[in-house]
Amino acid sequence: MKVLSNKVAIVTGSGRGIGKAIALKLADAGADVVVNDLDESVAAQTADEITALGARAAICVGDVTSPEFAGRMVRTAVEVFGGIDIIINNAGYAWDSVIQKTTDEQWEAMIDVHLNAPFRLLRAAQPVIANAAKAEIERDGRAMRRTVINISSVAGLGGNAGQAGYAAGKMGVVGLTKTLMKEWGRYNVTVNAVAFGVIKTRMTAGEHGKSTITVKDREIRAGLSREMLDAMESGIPLGRAGTPEEAAGAVYLLCRPEADYISGQVIVAGGGWSL
Repeated sequence: MKVLSNKVAIVTGSGRGIGKAIALKLADAGADVVVNDLDESVAAQTADEITALGARAAICVGDVTSPEFAGRMVRTAVEVFGGIDIIINNAGYAWDSVIQKTTDEQWEAMIDVHLNAPFRLLRAAQPVIANAAKAEIERDGRAMRRTVINISSVAGLGGNAGQAGYAAGKMGVVGLTKTLMKEWGRYNVTVNAVAFGVIKTRMTAGEHGKSTITVKDREIRAGLSREMLDAMESGIPLGRAGTPEEAAGAVYLLCRPEADYISGQVIVAGGGWSL
């Protein structure tokens, strides 16, 4: 039996990039996965790859910042798979400017996707997790272990010029992580964060000046210049940016049974890089 067999995972932003790599990593370890993306065709592709690995997949298309989204994501997991064991708050993007050029819209968008959305999803999942844990305690004397992993960033831990909103949201989710660790320990839920350094995704590896992502009909610039990426990589002790699969590996480690007694921690997956 695979180490995550009979586990149900929710992974936001899992149609592409790091989120997709996380979803496939968990599925390869036996977990059934609820996939989320703004684009239904992209989510469906990830779901097909999950089923090819022998796991089950469900799709919940939508914007994680929508007030109704969290309840719908939780309902999908419960109705299709019967419960929730793993929550990965991964969805996010960067919309950068130095502070004097940062609009209220930019600031609020970064806080919304990186902090409000994880908060709402965890709030919506609480009754499901609490009720399951209480039933298990009554039946078996102990709740089975569940896990939450919130995705942060080295920028959130150390700040980064041009990323006031992004860094604030990513640091905020660390506070949320440490609070939920204390609230949900009684349900045998471990709550941790993984802070990524430079990972090669469309946000970093796209063609500088031409690469964009579309969020809520906004075209947001993505990609780093070759010179900037080279400079960043030169400051990484391992000498290179990470891959989405390496980022997913850090998340997977905290889902394994060997991590059953690790909670409230921030694990940095950055090749030794810090700001």
